[in-house]
Amino acid sequence: MNKLLKLIVALGIISSLLVSCNDEKITGDSIFEDVPVLDSTLSSYSFDLWLYNNYLVPYNVEFDYKMSDVASDMDYNLVPADYIKAQQLAHLMRYLWFDVYKNVVSADFLKEYGPRIIHLIGSSAINASLGTEVLGTAEGGIKITLFKVNTLDPTNIDAMNEYYFKTMHHEFAHILHQTKNYPKSFESISAGNYDTDGWQNRTNEEANSMGFASAYGSSQPREDFVEIIANYIVKSDVDWANILSNASKEWVQNSSGTAVQTTSETDGIDGNAVILQKLEICREWFLEKWNIDLDSLRSEVQLRQNNLDMEKVMNDNY
Repeated sequence: MNKLLKLIVALGIISSLLVSCNDEKITGDSIFEDVPVLDSTLSSYSFDLWLYNNYLVPYNVEFDYKMSDVASDMDYNLVPADYIKAQQLAHLMRYLWFDVYKNVVSADFLKEYGPRIIHLIGSSAINASLGTEVLGTAEGGIKITLFKVNTLDPTNIDAMNEYYFKTMHHEFAHILHQTKNYPKSFESISAGNYDTDGWQNRTNEEANSMGFASAYGSSQPREDFVEIIANYIVKSDVDWANILSNASKEWVQNSSGTAVQTTSETDGIDGNAVILQKLEICREWFLEKWNIDLDSLRSEVQLRQNNLDMEKVMNDNY
């Protein structure tokens, strides 16, 4: 009898709850009280809208500043890009890279051949065992990833070129030569001097004297090709002249790993002439395959670098 009584009471409670629920009307109101209304000026909404209007619409590019772990290299310990730094880099990238190609070539050119995704990573990708640092990657002509965004200093154009814009030109040149290959004759110029595994043991000065624009350019022919292009575009007249000056000298590393000049005889390589020979091939390739004047591209970049006004760039008023 007690069990039956308990069952009846329980059924009665459930019945009353059901009646209570049935009496409630479903509305669009939140069940949570005091939910704040997001202010678009204080959230990422306005930035996302800006990216939509300035990247996706004109260039068909998704600008991904919110790091996705599945889209990152899990072999490295990485952190997301700082929100403010990502905003600054997005504005700078439009000013110093995308709008350069738009003015010199066309926005349609980037829509067809440019990367589809720009992915920002806040930290470096360091391979401790090799002593190397990845500054950027290009994946299948679709996606370019830039690292070290959290160190961005808009007042230091040399550092920005080294970490971001030289990397952008480098990776985009990879995309272009994967579409229309560069001449095989380029690879024969420095055949025998590439070192895929030991290039990091060379200083830039040593690499210059061997006919490479950078130590990384001495790793393999395709890196050599895009490093000539990228360095020529972003380096100032003074810095490019320094590369050519280094290429005319013989360099060795001292015990501390620093490059120093030596008076010993060279191995017969005229590094200056080799770099200029490679540059001429790059010029011809750009013009013949893409109808792009490499020197016009460089002039536009140099003009913008020399007249960089961060306040105007951030306000889209350049």
